[in-house]
Amino acid sequence: MSGRSDSGADVPELVTLHVWRTSRAALPRALTRMALDPRRLRALPGVRFGKLLGTGTGTGFGPGDADLTRWAALTVWDSPAAATGFDGSPVGRAWARIAHARVRVDLRPLSSRGEWSGRRPFGEPPGGRVTGPVLALTRARLRPRRAATFWRAIPPVAAALHAAPGLLARFGVGEAPLGWQGTVSVWRDPADLVTFAYRHPEHRAAIMRTPTEGWYAEELFARFAVRDVVGDRAVLGWVADGDPGTAEGARA
Repeated sequence: MSGRSDSGADVPELVTLHVWRTSRAALPRALTRMALDPRRLRALPGVRFGKLLGTGTGTGFGPGDADLTRWAALTVWDSPAAATGFDGSPVGRAWARIAHARVRVDLRPLSSRGEWSGRRPFGEPPGGRVTGPVLALTRARLRPRRAATFWRAIPPVAAALHAAPGLLARFGVGEAPLGWQGTVSVWRDPADLVTFAYRHPEHRAAIMRTPTEGWYAEELFARFAVRDVVGDRAVLGWVADGDPGTAEGARA
């Protein structure tokens, strides 16, 4: 059962981010999976919204940042019970066969603004306070005529993010090599995310340029509480020493 915000929009109880690490030799099979599995993912029982994603290293978040040995699936579920069948599904089994490491991040939506493929997959969460790690997801479809100015604006933000206090992991995500830009970042607590997003000069400057530059044909920003991390955190590029834990029980 999904929760509801005060506005009445459905808010899922569980969103999962599955990330797989593959070898370079497995690239042809990974690309085959990326071609065949998007529709199969959306057709799984209990899936409300699903996207298969390529990833980037997180050093530049641009076209040259692609990581061809890491792949991801973001899935919104009707219920936590429905998500238990993913590993045994055709999609889960197919990726497990070609991955040498994997991790699953269980998420609870805290806030969401904008649309993805014309939908609001995370509903309209009512917000509220949370302690422990949070994950920020950005996703945008670039306007072709504005893409060049966008890519020129990204390097200072990426450099600032790399050294941001409280950052646990970060990498780029996208549905296609060009024009479908996204980022995933995991933070030790909400205060660290807010400090970077709204007080860091490079990121704040990029935010202020967005309305006037008209970079995006569609954009989404969402924030989640990290409920659990299961598997090999190195797949996420986890940079923190030790285990900060989560408010809702992360385990490796």
